[in-house]
Amino acid sequence: MKLAQILKNCSYKQVHGDMDLEVTGMHYDSRQVGAGEVFFALRGVVSDGHDFIPSAIAGGAEVVFCEELFERTEQVTVVLVDNARQAMALAAAEFYGNPTADMKVVGITGTNGKTTITYLLEEILAQADLSPAVVGTINYRYGTDLRNAPHTTPEALDLMKQVRDFHNNGARSLVMEASSHALEQCRADGVHFDVGVFTNLTPEHLDYHIDMESYFKSKYHLFKELLPRDNGRAVINIEDSYGQRLAAMLPDVLTCGRASNADIYPESLEISLQGIRARVSTPAGVVDVASPLLGDYNAENLLCAIGAAVALGLSPQVIASGLSAATGVPGRLERVENDRGAVIVVDYAHTGDALRRVIEAMQALAPKRILTIFGCGGDRDRTKRPIMAEVAARGSNIAIATSDNPRNEDPAQILNDVREGLIKVHAREWSPEEAAKGEGRGYVVIEDRRAAIQFAVDLLQPGDLLLVAGKGHEDYQILKSGRIHFDDREELRRALQDGGHQ
Repeated sequence: MKLAQILKNCSYKQVHGDMDLEVTGMHYDSRQVGAGEVFFALRGVVSDGHDFIPSAIAGGAEVVFCEELFERTEQVTVVLVDNARQAMALAAAEFYGNPTADMKVVGITGTNGKTTITYLLEEILAQADLSPAVVGTINYRYGTDLRNAPHTTPEALDLMKQVRDFHNNGARSLVMEASSHALEQCRADGVHFDVGVFTNLTPEHLDYHIDMESYFKSKYHLFKELLPRDNGRAVINIEDSYGQRLAAMLPDVLTCGRASNADIYPESLEISLQGIRARVSTPAGVVDVASPLLGDYNAENLLCAIGAAVALGLSPQVIASGLSAATGVPGRLERVENDRGAVIVVDYAHTGDALRRVIEAMQALAPKRILTIFGCGGDRDRTKRPIMAEVAARGSNIAIATSDNPRNEDPAQILNDVREGLIKVHAREWSPEEAAKGEGRGYVVIEDRRAAIQFAVDLLQPGDLLLVAGKGHEDYQILKSGRIHFDDREELRRALQDGGHQ
């Protein structure tokens, strides 16, 4: 494809060189660049792609997209742009044939619920014979083609290449999680969205976004810039205060909520250990919901999924069939079967609000006791650590603080930050022996996650509920020494097999 064609939808300031060059590939990693290919010099948090322009040229790059000019050699064409990431997204869409242009595309953004909604919509779209592909936190997939997901939303070049592959293999629709990082970095700017869904906004990623207002603006980008004004539709959860604000800022919004002032709301709602049953009013008619999903907050996820499906013009019957077929999400209130007479669930909750929502959902099931294992990741927002800890301590009979993904931080120091929240609820820390007595309410700190899981399993009594929070579907732990295999679900099964009853 010629450079002039690639630049068709890109905004650029200047081009120095040959617009008729034939481009054979595109990269943002200078180490991958070959002869006749394009290099995008992206500014990152840690490094600046402009520093790697010489190595990209040495590797054979014939075109460089950059935000500042450099001393150019004759064989290199330079495209000067204001925003290299946005240029990369738009150029990638053109280079890979605009694969989303003839697909039904739903983008989901918000702090919580994105992954669950993708699974719900995947089933609904399958029922509608729309052959859905999914890009999200757990994996990127279409049918039996499953790919690892290093990021919730991949870099624009990777995103377009993967969606092109899915499209070529038969995908007719796409459901994708649009993370705040990705929206801020314009990774989805080449996607043709039909529907944008907003779930909620709670404190998260503030190490990157600095404050909630910046975080909100990154989400707003999906609706203001990426949804087409003529036929795009926004689906907004107005149970959330930021959702109410967003709905007031946008035209032709489809609102979801518990009350009848929303466009999509439950006329009746029943939540139990068996799942969620509801009769939901929508502009397209009534949707009868029989979902195996657990927990009160999943009612909002179901409403958002219904809203997106209605926005796509699907019938209530198709929507209901899809929801009943959606059996659950890996690592989202995922049950681990056991012979202790207890309920054991693994969940991805790794923010204070997500953990609060999960614990409240579990309290509604009225267990004898709630035991919660949780940790906080290293190299991430430190301010959420005491918040998560306080939530765990207030909502659990026994809170067990442990290591999550410490990354480059000292796990002991992370747990010291966690203790600041725990002591707001309980005057002192229990010893493991005191916790094992099971009397009253309190907390214990066990740094080793495997040992913490074994400890909790050994404490279980009939009627208890054990929540292992933070890692969910992840099957690894990131330590200073590197990544190791670690799956909470596997560890629970091993502990159930190896441990003795208390």
